[in-house]
Amino acid sequence: MSTLAATGSTSVGPQQDAAWWRQAVVYQIYPRSFADSNGDGIGDLRGITGKVGYLRELGVDAVWLSPFYPSALADGGYDVDDYRAVDPRIGTLEEFDDLCAALHGAGIRLVVDIVPNHTSNRHVWFQEALASPPGSRARERYIFRPGRGELPPSDWTSIFGGPAWEPVGDGEWYLHLFAPEQPDLNWADDEVRREFLTTLRFWADRGVDGFRIDVAHALAKDLTEPLASQADLDADIWGGAHPLQDRDEVHDIYREWRRLFDEYDPPRTAVAEAWVPAHRRSRYASPDGLGQAFNFDLLEAGWDATTFSAIIDKNLALARESGASSTWVLSNHDVVRHATRYALPEGTDLNAWLLHDGAEPHPDEERGRRRARAATLLTLALPGSAYLYQGEELGLPEVADLPADALQDPTFLRSSGAQKGRDGCRVPLPWATDGPTLGFGDQRAHLPVPADFGRFAVETQEADEGSTLSFYRQALAERRRLQTDETLEWLTPAAPGVVAFTRPGGWMSVTNFGSSPAPMPAGRVVVSSSPLDTHEVPAETTVWLQRDH
Repeated sequence: MSTLAATGSTSVGPQQDAAWWRQAVVYQIYPRSFADSNGDGIGDLRGITGKVGYLRELGVDAVWLSPFYPSALADGGYDVDDYRAVDPRIGTLEEFDDLCAALHGAGIRLVVDIVPNHTSNRHVWFQEALASPPGSRARERYIFRPGRGELPPSDWTSIFGGPAWEPVGDGEWYLHLFAPEQPDLNWADDEVRREFLTTLRFWADRGVDGFRIDVAHALAKDLTEPLASQADLDADIWGGAHPLQDRDEVHDIYREWRRLFDEYDPPRTAVAEAWVPAHRRSRYASPDGLGQAFNFDLLEAGWDATTFSAIIDKNLALARESGASSTWVLSNHDVVRHATRYALPEGTDLNAWLLHDGAEPHPDEERGRRRARAATLLTLALPGSAYLYQGEELGLPEVADLPADALQDPTFLRSSGAQKGRDGCRVPLPWATDGPTLGFGDQRAHLPVPADFGRFAVETQEADEGSTLSFYRQALAERRRLQTDETLEWLTPAAPGVVAFTRPGGWMSVTNFGSSPAPMPAGRVVVSSSPLDTHEVPAETTVWLQRDH
């Protein structure tokens, strides 16, 4: 028996339930690729506002808005010029307020991305630092160090490839864990801490319900001389001792943020993007910290019943430890879409597959869609919150054959083409079956929309009761109706490769990971990820059943 602290239903209105986030369905929107209202090729806030009815019909509890701030797009908007403004290509603060009001009017909460590890190199602070001499106050907000002659301060490499230090021409270099356009902030500086408290309050005062914290594990750094080597960084140094990641003192920052969040009624929520060992994750999700942390384990899991069961059990235990609820994620803006991952043979090197434009090996699209729907229905049955990524409700596959001249991801550019990057999951959504961008906008799109995406278009799927969109709508409606306490009880599998459990209220979820049908337990079928022809659970299928009393 896996048990978490009981909470009530999440079906009440946005302003009525402080614990809404514990079992919410959160829909991630990548703004530039959702809907373009003015035909300039870039999705915008007005485009999202125009689709609030679609989001309401889908049945989500909240929208997570990826960065919409002014940016040169060196990293898809995660290089922020101004944390308290809207990119003019995406909209205005007034249009942000309109979107927030429209979402709240539809009973949907709003979560926004905060990027605290680094600013952009166009941020007013960084421009001031570049114009100031070594040792100046302006440079204290970032991490500047003198070089070793002509060499950088250390041999560190950035996550996006190449050196992690950039020279500024006066003997000093600045640290950027990601792209050179993303200089790291110095979180030992009190002014940096005060600035982000001001930013969090700015958005909370505008009605934002919560925050997703980018690279939450990297803010606190130990830069004591002599600096560690790259070999030291690559060693398995965790438990709070790594110089750049998951240091214990990072939680001092989040305790301060929590005090601010708790000033609001209801308290503002937060979820950490923290790529740390599982046993360290609960600290980010503690009640005196951010409150919740992403569980990314399923992003890296193969299609296997034992693997899924172990991941579920482990993360429910971690949720108990932290007092939070778990999070379940199958796709997001950083990974190959799960409809495609499940369509490829086990063990496929995804980067090599992308570099071959998705041709070797050839994906089994039907199998991928069948498995993706089954995995989605399984995760929606679990205690905790589910994070969906725009387009997965349409069954969108990864676009692996984007031409090199269309790619925007810095991982492609910084690796000299050795890494294809993440643009394939960021292609704009198809709303219509025809037109130059299939309804995304009037004329063009910032990433090319494949012509065959028309078969996934919203207008096509809305008219088809067997479509993936119709399936998601039904599943989310039933989840809202059935979800109660955060508990589950495992059932003995009726056949090898089956994962089954019951939830409070007399309903159960049964997933058949196998290649042949499995016995169907007694009960009334509520929703199934695949058509049911007999009283069996088909291969690669999840079924929810209600035991009537």
